[in-house]
Amino acid sequence: MPARVSALLTLLLEQPVSLYAAAVLRIGYGFLYLAFLLREFPHRDEIWGPDSPWTPALARQLFDQTGWASVLTLSDSRAYFEVCYAAALITSALFMLGWRTRAVSVLFAVVVTSFHARAIFMTDGGDNLILLMALYLVVTACGRRWSLDARRTRIRASAGGTPRFPLDRPSRELRRHLRDARLTVITVLHNCGMLAIAAQVCFLYGSAGLYKVQGATWGNGTALHYALSLDLFRPWPELSRAADGHEVLIALACYLTVLLQVAFPFVLFGRLKYPVLGMLLGMHLGIAVFLGLPLFSGAMIAADAVFLPDRFYRFLGQLWRGTIRRTDVRQAGTASCGEPALVPPQHTPSSP
Repeated sequence: MPARVSALLTLLLEQPVSLYAAAVLRIGYGFLYLAFLLREFPHRDEIWGPDSPWTPALARQLFDQTGWASVLTLSDSRAYFEVCYAAALITSALFMLGWRTRAVSVLFAVVVTSFHARAIFMTDGGDNLILLMALYLVVTACGRRWSLDARRTRIRASAGGTPRFPLDRPSRELRRHLRDARLTVITVLHNCGMLAIAAQVCFLYGSAGLYKVQGATWGNGTALHYALSLDLFRPWPELSRAADGHEVLIALACYLTVLLQVAFPFVLFGRLKYPVLGMLLGMHLGIAVFLGLPLFSGAMIAADAVFLPDRFYRFLGQLWRGTIRRTDVRQAGTASCGEPALVPPQHTPSSP
């Protein structure tokens, strides 16, 4: 037991875990929120603007009761709202790219919280999950991989920069201790943040599965039939009717959904989690297509990425780089074959 506790403390204090998964979460949620704001750009005034039916005054009255806050209600000016919307778009893009991630992650959390609170009656489960993940990602080191920050760090390391002013020995020792303390704090916060994200996803799946078990429609396998019959969740009615015609498959999908969600927290420490994650990916893609909930499905798919190890993402990176190299070699070979050969001019010898 002491050895296990020591190993756990070493892992928590000295080694940041799941850096690639944190980068995938940053890219995924930054892209999702950027796409969400761009999609709602024509309707931004009706949802969050000063002329919205849910006026800033009504929002402020609700904030007094619930404790929420939003930068969008600080002014009723249209120009102020347009500036906030443009800043939200820029912040989401910078967060996705990983530029100055420490500061931009805080701004991204403020953006998500502000827009969520401004029109809280129009949010759904996907919005709630993105809000939680934006808050968790503030304390993680999500900019160390696949980001502009990581690229800048590599360039500086390859350049071998030297300090501008030479330091004496006591100053160097103090600076080293401060750097070690800072890295320890960052590592602890990152690991705790990733653990909180994993626990949140487990709680979400487990509670959703147990809630479904209590319903009669999920027990008799007809819940998806009723969902596919609602006009609100039928982006393609013909496709929904075609899927609803297979009663046995609909019932099996209901039972499999409940089984996957209830069993998910118990299969994370074995190899069974990989096929379970694959089936959950298919389930969320089905929700996006058949029920017209792409934001919710994307948020869940990005959240599931936290359970994949770093070696999986490193393998994907190596596979991508190998594909790029093979493509470049193939294009270079095609270009070289297409170039005309330089043949020296042939002279016919003159007759004597």
